[in-house]
Amino acid sequence: MSNFRYYTQWMKPVRKIAFYVRGFCTYYVPKAYYRARYASLTNRLSENERKAVDARAAYYNRMLSTSLHNLHNLTSVQDFKYPHGKKKKFSTYFFDLYGSLKYFPEHYRFSYLFGDVTEEPEMPAFVKSRPIPAEGAHSNSVILKLNKARHYLFIKDSLSFREKKDMIVSRNCVRQPHRKRWLEMYHGHPMCNVGQINPDVQDGHQEWLKEYMTIPQQLKYKFICCIEGNDVATNLKWVMSSNSLAVMPRPKYETWFMEGSLIPGYHYVEIKEDYSDLIEKMKYYIARPDEAETIIRHAHEYIRQFKDTRMEKLVSLAVVEKYFRLTGQME
Repeated sequence: MSNFRYYTQWMKPVRKIAFYVRGFCTYYVPKAYYRARYASLTNRLSENERKAVDARAAYYNRMLSTSLHNLHNLTSVQDFKYPHGKKKKFSTYFFDLYGSLKYFPEHYRFSYLFGDVTEEPEMPAFVKSRPIPAEGAHSNSVILKLNKARHYLFIKDSLSFREKKDMIVSRNCVRQPHRKRWLEMYHGHPMCNVGQINPDVQDGHQEWLKEYMTIPQQLKYKFICCIEGNDVATNLKWVMSSNSLAVMPRPKYETWFMEGSLIPGYHYVEIKEDYSDLIEKMKYYIARPDEAETIIRHAHEYIRQFKDTRMEKLVSLAVVEKYFRLTGQME
């Protein structure tokens, strides 16, 4: 089945072009300009804003004070340059990380890992994702808002929860065993419009392959599946900004979105790890729209903090500053 809609989304390339134009424009501005602005950015915080920034920086950066071994082998801010010529550039990751590092002295050194990080690095490193640490536990995975062009999309939903279909929808790339299990259980169920969009069908399940659905098409459903992929569920951000309910097991990984701080039954509908109570949970909230709308309101309140671009920048800088301070490079 052709996924024509997926490959002809005109807004995706437009957003990507705009991202690269902004990225390269700031890349060629001398770093001295940003270092000069650093104090003025951080000194304008009110007391309440400072507390909010510190709290989120502490969440993202849980590393212990440490002396990085072989510091000279790590990347310096000065040498962190756009990877021209490399086959795998991780361009969006690069510009997002560079956007925070450019405010700091060029001799400072750091470690980083791009891509879907699902294991703890040996030394403190900037990452997009990490396994959710136990409460109060330390971590070498220092989270920054990386690959945000793909992950941080928030939408406005014109339909109320009560106007939507009494069904759940999902359209995912399905390669992981847990996503296969989801389709094995619910493909063809009358309350489930679920399928995979990647054409490399495995295990002979051609019936799983479904046509791509746009976000507006998915917003017609009361419930939207947000099952994790390699790490987090990419769609969770826009689903929680909609008037549909995000449905998922308790997450195992987290990013800048702080998935580990989400409260089941308060921000989203939690289902069992084996998905066995999905229909039961759907019927519960279909019969209790007031409770569903309360969860949606809480989700919108949670989303609000990520829409404040000024605070997002300040939190990022606080995370990086803490990294340099705890590695003994900054007083």
